[in-house]
This record gives sequence, C-alpha cells and structure tokens, in this order.
Amino acid sequence: MTAAADTSALLRINDLHKGYGPNIRVLRGLDIEMKPGERVVVIGPSGGGKSTLLRVVMGLEQIQQGTVTFAGRPYISTDGRRTAIDPAVRRQIGMVFQHYTLFPHLSIMENLILAPRKVNGEARGAARDRGTKILERFGLAEKADAFPSQLSGGQKQRVAIARALMLDPKLMLFDEVTSALDPELVAEVEAVILQLAAQGMPMMMVTHDMWFARNVASRVIFCAGGVVVEDGPPEQVLGNPREARTREFIERVFHIKA
Repeated sequence: MTAAADTSALLRINDLHKGYGPNIRVLRGLDIEMKPGERVVVIGPSGGGKSTLLRVVMGLEQIQQGTVTFAGRPYISTDGRRTAIDPAVRRQIGMVFQHYTLFPHLSIMENLILAPRKVNGEARGAARDRGTKILERFGLAEKADAFPSQLSGGQKQRVAIARALMLDPKLMLFDEVTSALDPELVAEVEAVILQLAAQGMPMMMVTHDMWFARNVASRVIFCAGGVVVEDGPPEQVLGNPREARTREFIERVFHIKA
C-alpha cells in the first residue's frame, strides 16, 4: 500500500478481529475503507458487530488482530496480546452513545466545556463562548444552566452531540442515538445529524431507522457474522440488495420488500 493510497482514505480498517473470551467472536476479519466526507450507515442483525465496530474505532476496545489507520496515520494495532492506540488520533474522533452519557451533577454548559478544558487546556471563558455558540446552533441556548434531569430525551441527545463537537472531531460516530427516544423526539435529533451531514462532517453510524439511513447515508454497509456482507449506496443496499442475506434481513426485520 503506497503512502498516497493511505492518505486517500480517512479511515481504513484491515482484517479486524474482536472477541470476548475464547468462545465469543464478534468481528471476524472485517475490512472497511471510508473516504473523507463520507457518511456511512452500518446495519445488520443483533450481535453482528455493529456497535463493537464503533467502539473499536473510538479506541474503547481491545482487539485480537488487525489495524486501523486514520488520515494515513497508524491509529490502532495489536501484537496479539496488547492493543496499541494512538491517543492523539483518538482525540480527533467523537462518539455519541444511545444513552446520552451526560454527567448528571454538571450543568449543560459544564458538560460541554469539561473535555476542552481537561484535554486541550482551553481557557474557561473561551470554552464557554464556543459552548454558547453550539447550544444556539442546536436550539438549546436557554438550557445552558439546566441539568440533564431537566431535559427531554431528545434535548439530552442533542447536548451529547454538542459535547462531542466541542473537541472539533474529524469523524463522528453515532451508535443507535435515537433508539432510546420516544418517536416524537426522534426527528429533532435526526435533524441535528442531517445538519452536520449537510456541512460535510464525516460520520459512521449504526441505526435501525431506515428512513434516516436513506436520507443521511452516502454509503450503507450490511454486516453479519462479524464481516461486511454488502457495501454500496443506500438506494442499492436498501432498495435492490445484491446479496440474498441482505435481502432477507431487510424484508424480515424492516418489512421493506427489496
């Protein structure tokens, strides 16, 4: 692989293996390449490795085999016993989880400015100024001094997205960010993600919302059994899948006749 080829990909995952204990193998030689500006939606059956993939990319999991590079720079590797993760690269990636993970004892503004102050040494005033702008952008300026318990689920998830953006990530990961929300709150969170997509933010996300996948994705990847089964534009993977396993999954789980 040449250096020029490496820099053409934002994220490159090669031969990724991840298991839990001797008998549970979740990822089995998974390969994915993501170009700058792409919006990749990962779908597949439960236990197929979707959330584990995102956690590996975020540097939250040990791996047994494989490599991950980011913008041409080595990021994650292993010698089979210990996983090496470059913390400088990890700081360029933001992740939003299904259950918000906000600090309940901190105000919304304090949730936003904690990481920039601790990780980057940013001055409190400068961090607050940036936090105010992001909250205004997401329609949450009046919630700056509120606490997470005073927010709706949709507001909490928008704050979680805002908090991730405070570190100026080069890639955003979203793991089932609307699945814990009541249906009427889903649209407000999806609107924020669509706004980021329109601004060119690269993202990889796991979702079961097929309408959202069709509207936000530039690519859809179907994973099953810990490998990529099908990879293509949303209209092809969701509307006219080539692989029988993909077709069966879409028809059975989402009741969409492919």
